[in-house]
Amino acid sequence: MVKRFLYSQKVAPYVFVLPFVLVFLVFWIYPLASSVGMSFQKVTLGQEAQWIGFDNYAKLMGDKTFFKAVGNSAVYMVLTLLILIPFPMLFAVLINSKLMWGREFFKSSFFFPALTSVVVAGTIFRLMFGEMEGSLINSILGWFGIDPVKFLKGQVTGYIALVALATWRWTGVNMLYFLSGLKNIPDDYYEAASIDGASSWQKFTRITMPLLKPTTIYVVTISIYAGLAMFIESMMLWNGNNSPKNIGLTIVGYLYRQGIEKNNLGYAAAVGIVLLAITMIINLTQLAFSGMFKKEE
Repeated sequence: MVKRFLYSQKVAPYVFVLPFVLVFLVFWIYPLASSVGMSFQKVTLGQEAQWIGFDNYAKLMGDKTFFKAVGNSAVYMVLTLLILIPFPMLFAVLINSKLMWGREFFKSSFFFPALTSVVVAGTIFRLMFGEMEGSLINSILGWFGIDPVKFLKGQVTGYIALVALATWRWTGVNMLYFLSGLKNIPDDYYEAASIDGASSWQKFTRITMPLLKPTTIYVVTISIYAGLAMFIESMMLWNGNNSPKNIGLTIVGYLYRQGIEKNNLGYAAAVGIVLLAITMIINLTQLAFSGMFKKEE
């Protein structure tokens, strides 16, 4: 009876889906529900939780440090989108070209940084962008007669260091996404375009870009989340969660500061819920504008 039940064509799909549903409920829905509940409470370790309603959210609205963290994360997200979408796409097109030699070597070279620990990468970039004359970047600037720059003590120069780290680390990953999308475009389209006399630029804009739209939307979606959720890179670059004038403080960094460093778990939960809301709003908006919710006729 049990064997017949398990091998039933009606029951089998639910059996295969069950592990995912259980993982989703235990590791996503339950923590999310718990965080929502905590955000309406005053929660500190070793003390009983107190219900305080919307006090945590009201406090957030007047918290200048929180808005500083939101601004930092938003700028970082925008800068990474401007770099980590077009350039990986361009590299993918070049590597996918039939005229490209050493294709596998370049794919491996671009992807290798993603295999490096973010802790190690952050430490290396902190030394590279150090303010001493012997640091790599300042040594290069010295060749052109430029005085040493304190990269990690300025807002703009701090962004340069952060975005440089993100570019080095994630260009290869996004490039592989675009390469997988390019593999799904039939060569017949390009051959027909060549017969019609289309230039390489026309092939790219009229064939490649439109047919890469699903891949591009996916890369944009995960890049938005990655930009807003960035934390370890900033922490390692400034050797801690306390950068000068909070120039490297992110939303997740502020969550960590409130929840772990200050033992204010309820307030940290409110920060996390607001981060989730911001991420969902931005991603749902870009998905709506990209036409992902439209029904195909």
